[in-house]
Amino acid sequence: MKFSNLVQALSLATLVASRPGTKTRKDNVEVPYGASPSGSSPLPSQSFVPFRVSSEASIVPSVGHAVVNNRCPFPVYIWSVGSAIGSAVTTGPNGCYAEPFRHDPKSGGVAIKITTVPDGLWKSAPLTIFAYNLAGDGQVWYDLSDIFGDPFKGYPVSLSPAEPAISWENGQPPAGSGVHVHDSVDDLVLTLC
Repeated sequence: MKFSNLVQALSLATLVASRPGTKTRKDNVEVPYGASPSGSSPLPSQSFVPFRVSSEASIVPSVGHAVVNNRCPFPVYIWSVGSAIGSAVTTGPNGCYAEPFRHDPKSGGVAIKITTVPDGLWKSAPLTIFAYNLAGDGQVWYDLSDIFGDPFKGYPVSLSPAEPAISWENGQPPAGSGVHVHDSVDDLVLTLC
């Protein structure tokens, strides 16, 4: 199932389960649909993390998603970084993070920075960076790299559908760097461990 179809199905399930015109957060506060207060989620963060889009970012209709599937036996910590740094998102084992591809008008691209250390972005911990740039021609340019070390050393890391394939059998990137391009309507899925 394409991720956008999953999001639509989950949104419909949330709508059916709550009162019309509102959704209920974990703390039993009702929020009108369309509002996105910080920390609100119709589902537990372990199974799905809602994407966040800053008011400065623009979204192109009918785009795919940058998806991070955490299959590791430990949590990972994720920040979406464009011209601003998004809030940290903790994704536990078998958890998923997703955001629609977007173009940041100030920085151009977006970097999804992932570490295995709480507050790792601020502590110069080893990071895996899933970077992308949504182009106006229906394509997304993307890259996968590590900085300050290899946070998933000893675990497989793969990004699909990538052509050529991006697969780090031992969690370490090969020498060099390669920018890839793909249709922006398709999801790109980074699988950790």
